[in-house]
Amino acid sequence: MTTTQQPPPPPQPPHGNGPSGEGHGHSHGHSHSHGPAAPVSRHLRKVIAAVLIPFSVAVVVGLAVLWPGGAPPHERTGVGFDRQTQQATVAQVEKVPCASVNASGDTPTGDTSTAEGSAAQQQARGTCENATIRIDTGKDKGRTFTEVVQPDSPRQLHQGQKVIVAYAPDAPENLQYSVTDVNRKIPMVLLAGIFALAVVLVGRMRGVMALVALAVSFGVLTLFILPAILQGSNPLVVAVVGASAIMLIALYMCHGLSARTSVAVLGTLVSLVLIGLLGSLFIGWAALTGNTDDNTGLIHGLYPHIDMSGLLLAGVIIGSLGVLDDVTVTQTSAVWELHEANPSMGWRGLYRAGIRIGRDHIASVVNTLVLAYAGAALPLLLLFSIAQSSVSDVANSELVAEEIVRTLVGSIGLVASVPVTTALAALVVSADRPGPQAPAGTAPARGGRGRRRKV
Repeated sequence: MTTTQQPPPPPQPPHGNGPSGEGHGHSHGHSHSHGPAAPVSRHLRKVIAAVLIPFSVAVVVGLAVLWPGGAPPHERTGVGFDRQTQQATVAQVEKVPCASVNASGDTPTGDTSTAEGSAAQQQARGTCENATIRIDTGKDKGRTFTEVVQPDSPRQLHQGQKVIVAYAPDAPENLQYSVTDVNRKIPMVLLAGIFALAVVLVGRMRGVMALVALAVSFGVLTLFILPAILQGSNPLVVAVVGASAIMLIALYMCHGLSARTSVAVLGTLVSLVLIGLLGSLFIGWAALTGNTDDNTGLIHGLYPHIDMSGLLLAGVIIGSLGVLDDVTVTQTSAVWELHEANPSMGWRGLYRAGIRIGRDHIASVVNTLVLAYAGAALPLLLLFSIAQSSVSDVANSELVAEEIVRTLVGSIGLVASVPVTTALAALVVSADRPGPQAPAGTAPARGGRGRRRKV
């Protein structure tokens, strides 16, 4: 009896846990740290490029047309930041009776029932400080002058302290210099160094790229946006062009040139347009002038041609950009990861799952934005609280109304960015038609260490 030998079974495809399964792995990405995304089809790359390339060209053209030659010169007013300053050191501090250093030579008097009169009496009986200040920079380096510090002054000086002094060339010689602030350069530089070190240690190469993108953003702000506004260009147009340039550079530099990043760019762009439209509508409707404090008043006095309400709208757009980037990148990454986990999920399923993630993000981000504005305006809010003004009166004042409009317009843009970006990402990733990456039936798998090779 003869037996027929059965042919050997066909070889089974390698599984992801073995070494041979690593070749088709995909990178696992956190919501803010993206590994290499799976490549999209050539068709989708063409569609995305057809949208982003004209937009990028328009941004470059806008930069070229609006690029300023520098801030226009003006004569110094000697008010606020618009004055000459030098660095100095407190050489000596001597305690003296306040009555002996009173400029008029007379003891201050007044009605002690008032706050001013009571303060004057206390100063007359108190002990003041007579500080000797040495100029460290400028043409008068080495020159000294004295500064009287009252006992109730919020800034007390001590020997060896580094300070900033203002110089008024038209004043009498003994009054040309005065202390305006403390020199904080050393602690500020040290804190910036700690921040950069923490970013690099935790983020590694992505942290380095984030710092480079941050430097580029400040470069666009100081070299383009601010000088262009001072030269008389429309603040809204300048802000849109500048914010678009920052968005393109920062997102692609930090997250790579990929379809995932491109979708985040599109979502950010749509949200910025919405913020611009809403901001323009409500700033005009609420008759906000943008000229509400000494700084904006000084700007308007020096450059009366600047549209202050347009400057306010530009601030809303630029201020919202950073948080928008965070939201759109996170939502795009979440949709991409959901698709990698379940490639059979359609765009509706991806959108529903992504929007559930987005709802949690909305709650935290909007709260962050509101608290950030409230924290910045805390002294103002405290002042209104002391005055016992009603909520409606406080909200109606232009100073507070500006912050309310800024906060709510930015928050609406942030909320809208979640469904917009999630829908764009779901449509793009579900419509992808990539070519065969592996034999049929082979599922993408992760390597043994959780890392995946770039594809």
